[in-house]
Amino acid sequence: MIRVNQVRLPLSHRQEDILYKTAKILRISPKAVLSWRIARKSIDARKKPEIAVVYSVDVSVESEERVLERCHSAQAQAVTEKAYVFAASGGERLVHRPVIVGSGPAGLFCGYLLAKHGYRPLILERGRCVEERREDVERFWREGTLNPESNVQFGEGGAGTFSDGKLNTLVKDKYGRNREVLRIFAEAGAPEEILYEAKPHIGTDILCGVVRRLREQIIAWGGEVRFGAQMTDIRCADMQIAGVVVNGAETVACEAAVLAVGHSARDTFEMLYEKQIPMEAKAFAVGLRMEHPRRMIDGIQYGPSPDPRLPAADYKVTAQTSSGRGVYSFCMCPGGYVVNASSEPGRLAVNGMSYSGRDGANSNSAVIVTVTPEDYGGDSPLSGVAFQRRLEERAYRIGRGAVPVETYGDYRKAVTGKDAGVSATMRDDPGFKPAVRGAYHMAAVHEILPRELNEALVEGIDLIGQTMRGFADGGAYLSGVESRTSSPVRITRDETGQSALRGLYPCGEGAGYAGGITSAAMDGMLIAEKIASRYRPLEQDSE
Repeated sequence: MIRVNQVRLPLSHRQEDILYKTAKILRISPKAVLSWRIARKSIDARKKPEIAVVYSVDVSVESEERVLERCHSAQAQAVTEKAYVFAASGGERLVHRPVIVGSGPAGLFCGYLLAKHGYRPLILERGRCVEERREDVERFWREGTLNPESNVQFGEGGAGTFSDGKLNTLVKDKYGRNREVLRIFAEAGAPEEILYEAKPHIGTDILCGVVRRLREQIIAWGGEVRFGAQMTDIRCADMQIAGVVVNGAETVACEAAVLAVGHSARDTFEMLYEKQIPMEAKAFAVGLRMEHPRRMIDGIQYGPSPDPRLPAADYKVTAQTSSGRGVYSFCMCPGGYVVNASSEPGRLAVNGMSYSGRDGANSNSAVIVTVTPEDYGGDSPLSGVAFQRRLEERAYRIGRGAVPVETYGDYRKAVTGKDAGVSATMRDDPGFKPAVRGAYHMAAVHEILPRELNEALVEGIDLIGQTMRGFADGGAYLSGVESRTSSPVRITRDETGQSALRGLYPCGEGAGYAGGITSAAMDGMLIAEKIASRYRPLEQDSE
């Protein structure tokens, strides 16, 4: 196969133009191409207003070596795609089926692979199925009635289900897991474009259906998924897992249990700590959601009067402050919404969400600052959890139970004594208001974070505004608190994927080994491989 990179075309191009341009670079007739596919697609907006679509294209031709030799182009090279291969099965016998605790991306993909290969896993999910969970979340946003077991954090699909469904990751993919995650998502109903978009996303509206179909496939292959089933304790003997306790009553025996509990399972972390499961506090980041009009962000990224064929613009920005703290954007949601992502009564956290069309009036992202165990005010492995809770309690109090919102101008003045000017773009846009799922109040957001973090955020936002003109506009909205960016805990594991308690496999974002949907799914695949490399499938023992 030959991969041709930097196939640049105008926004107005047709699908067949991709083939014609690729063939031209290879100096062959389009008819000589046996087959072709898009390997990658991105938008190049560096030379405004001449915005281009840039492709990498994989083509199959006869005599590939001769074609490469004749075209003399650095854009073309021979490639061999790394196909994903599931690990060969081990020789040990499983007496009981593997148990997977949690049905977020890590748990779902671990369960998907184990079920596909005959291990008949049992997935325990404390929350509800995605269809019922969606109703609970919508009710919470509409009426303010929080279900602590079924919300933006808990339930089938995990926390990422009610976000933008972003599938890009920086994790190296030498084993082909990333590509396999995207393939499985597409097979379950996600848009085919995720296989080649530079920044693939699904959107909350589509992701809910994808998650349901993944569950249905796991069940069709012999797995089981139980909802309203919280792991409340573990059973062990001679430093080996023997079972998990469900809802404080039922013990499910197992020799292999996967901990894919997500970054917000704080009561589970506490139980594991009491059981002396090795864990440690880890660095993460906290901050606020920042909203701008979508048309303003589109104009900054694409230039004035952007072409309507362009997607809602995204951005990724970073700044290094004088205090040494890094400030950066996280989970950017073009044409999206700030959502109340609370999971505990009396505490409030926010997240961002976009639907697949990304056609909301505002664009938002978390603007966050790095925090380390030194910031938490304690030396317990769970000190980061306590730190999160303190921030969320302040946010709840300041917002009177609703999402607290403040303009950046007011926030900056409260932190530094100096206002940020409001541009004509903001001032003359009477339709610009917070786009929040759930109730919100204009409130003193600057009182949520410690002063040193507020100062770092202001400095970082102002620095970003120097290169991204308009970002630091005083009319932008800030809401808080963004406290669930990743897990504040790492549950340690060795090269076999196991905790010091043998047979216990910490996995995914909650255990501190992933950050985002795709990396969590990839880690779930890794743990499925670890289990399969030790045990033979259950179906072999039933024949």
